[in-house]
Amino acid sequence: MRPPALGLALALASSLWPGWACGQPAGPFTAGPPEPWQQRLPEWARDIRPFAYVESSYVFNATGAGRGGTNELRLYDYDEGFTFNAAAFSLKRDPSEPHPFGFGVTLTAGLDSQKNHSLGIFRSREDQFPFRNTSKFDVLEAYVSARVPLGSGLTVSGGKFVSLLGYENPEGPLNLNWSRGYLYTYAGPTTVTGGFVSYTFLGWLTVGAGVVTGSDTTADNNSTPSGTGELAVELPNGFTGNLGWLVGPEQDHQDTHTRYVLDLVLSYTGLSRATLAFEMTYGYEDHEAFLASLGTRRNTNAAWWGWALYGAYDWTPKIRTALRQEYFQDTDGARTGFGSMLRLWSTTLTADYRIWNGLEARLEYRHDAADEKVFKARTSRPDQSLGVTPQSKTLDTFSIALIYVFF
Repeated sequence: MRPPALGLALALASSLWPGWACGQPAGPFTAGPPEPWQQRLPEWARDIRPFAYVESSYVFNATGAGRGGTNELRLYDYDEGFTFNAAAFSLKRDPSEPHPFGFGVTLTAGLDSQKNHSLGIFRSREDQFPFRNTSKFDVLEAYVSARVPLGSGLTVSGGKFVSLLGYENPEGPLNLNWSRGYLYTYAGPTTVTGGFVSYTFLGWLTVGAGVVTGSDTTADNNSTPSGTGELAVELPNGFTGNLGWLVGPEQDHQDTHTRYVLDLVLSYTGLSRATLAFEMTYGYEDHEAFLASLGTRRNTNAAWWGWALYGAYDWTPKIRTALRQEYFQDTDGARTGFGSMLRLWSTTLTADYRIWNGLEARLEYRHDAADEKVFKARTSRPDQSLGVTPQSKTLDTFSIALIYVFF
């Protein structure tokens, strides 16, 4: 995105699905060799990866939020002011030749958890607003996996996983920026539930496919499953490429209205202390439910697409800066709920400082812009209702987040 001389960076790498590479960013200050306490574990337990953190934040809306102090079209930073975002704990092990069985479980608590619920887990089929009235606890992932001794190793997985589409992750410390972009929020799912099979060819090409219940759906809301898959390339020069897709019906009690989501992520870590990444996504849905409910459109098909550029630079082992530039077009207004064409741009600059051991502070400035008035702004007359109606095409926020990573 920006040349290395301008100072962007972060180490990339991480896998969403057990046993094979994916285009997800690793944490800002990734772990080194195993800790001494890991060496004291039994041999069979040494490759189990624990991960735990707590995260809280304060968001200031410089544009002037409306009633309730909200930041329109945001996700985890939707509320102005202080938020306890998350406390998370996970244990994962990828299947390998000496240990053919793997597993993963991720438990989270906090306000972010309300927005990650899948249908059927702390969220009923009738609950259309999980961020308002559901539990502040979530089972983000719960899966088992196994390595089948076939060729270089066939990996079979089943359970609930973080979606393999997209560059950003629901777990905050694993991302370059603190806030999540429009592509994460509106383009694809957070999690999927089902079964998956993957196989690695030539040591650098992984092909995977699976059957899932749908987007953010554990208890299927119709009688037809969805299909998902990915082509993943990981080269020794630091280049990775991931093409993921999800296809299937997503609407309640409806098996014929299909949604298609295609997502491409490219990243490069071959530069000293720097990482660059690019994401592009496209989605389409037949007879989209929200558009049909308006009753004002002859054509209720929905389409959306967008792109994002990411980059970061580790100035020292304690200081990192990251930049994200993105564009999202909600062609029919279905994903954002606007109801008609809406184009969104966003620029996010994040400074990350490791204060002490696992304690990190992130200071972030984000500027959003739209081609329509979708952001609220305070008026000089706070007693009037105009203070809660969209009046601005831009939104500027400043955020500070504290994150403590235990291990």
